[in-house]
Amino acid sequence: MAEAIPAVTPAVTPVIDPLEARLLAGTALRVGLVVPVSGVLGLVGPCAVNCAVLAADELNLAGGILGRRVELVLIDGGRPAERVAAEAGALVACGAVDAVAGTCGSDVRIAVVRAVAGRVPFVYAPPYEGGGHAPGVYFLGETPEQQLGPGIDWLTGDRRARRWFLLGNDYVWPRLVHRAAGRLLAAHGAAVVGERFVPYGVRDVAPLLEELVASRADAVLLSLIGSDLVAFNRAFAAEGLSFPRLCGALEEHGLLGIGGDATGELYGAMGYFSSMVTDDSMSLGERYVRRFGPTAPLLNGHGQGCYEAVLMLAALASRAGTLAVPAVDAAADGASIVTARGRLTLRGRGVRRRAHLGRADGLDFDIVR
Repeated sequence: MAEAIPAVTPAVTPVIDPLEARLLAGTALRVGLVVPVSGVLGLVGPCAVNCAVLAADELNLAGGILGRRVELVLIDGGRPAERVAAEAGALVACGAVDAVAGTCGSDVRIAVVRAVAGRVPFVYAPPYEGGGHAPGVYFLGETPEQQLGPGIDWLTGDRRARRWFLLGNDYVWPRLVHRAAGRLLAAHGAAVVGERFVPYGVRDVAPLLEELVASRADAVLLSLIGSDLVAFNRAFAAEGLSFPRLCGALEEHGLLGIGGDATGELYGAMGYFSSMVTDDSMSLGERYVRRFGPTAPLLNGHGQGCYEAVLMLAALASRAGTLAVPAVDAAADGASIVTARGRLTLRGRGVRRRAHLGRADGLDFDIVR
């Protein structure tokens, strides 16, 4: 995780006092970009910022949003939820931002939605737990069934994994992911033999490994995020353990942090992997390297999601002719963009797609399903 954020932030307006931001806004259309650049999810921040900048650049070359130049206001989504929400709410209240987009934990998203209170559109990019519908909120990520379905199908079928241990951070997304996983596993004749939730920043994972081994599980679903997911997988490998691990938040930076994997037993479930061999995926990779250079932070699902979120704001505004939430809500169904995942279309203010199952191979992912 050596990539430094300063190399990617010049094109992003820094967080400033709301009154000053309002005075500076002028005719620009300003998007509050909620991205974690600190905390347990901070490792995904540099790529996410880059991808949002790339989307804004491309939109501005094409005339911006509603004829206004797009500017990004960075809001650090890695801090406690109430602090992120207070900042986002203040920026919206004083007219310093016209919309919100980004990727962050669901606990942060829920608090931001309450603070924004439907006054501006909010496009949320990553996989999420389902539900959560509110005026002006649009989801681009997979629900638990969409995200876990391919992996559970593969591991219970081809790998005959029948005894599962569920381990996640202690907040809303892992809890509802585990509930959905229980239903999916039961439908395949598999059983949950253990479950644990741990706070952010867990340091000693040895007791978790002992409990996992004692359960005699033959697969584990990991709903840990960021640096917690990295720490667990490092410890797992150091103990010489080797059985399937299905991760709902494992992306390229996390795999790099783990040190790669050579067991063939580590899987990620994401809507996008940078190793996807499609015209749309390779085009994004080429534009990303051209804009930020060959040593830029690795493209990953959370970053690519921020690219999608900024583009979807533009599609919503174009379809409604405004960013006023009632009009955007009325026009949202059918809003469509083309990104590295192909064409995405909103239905019921969300995107209905299944995730890909990627198996770690060294420092890359092979798409299994």
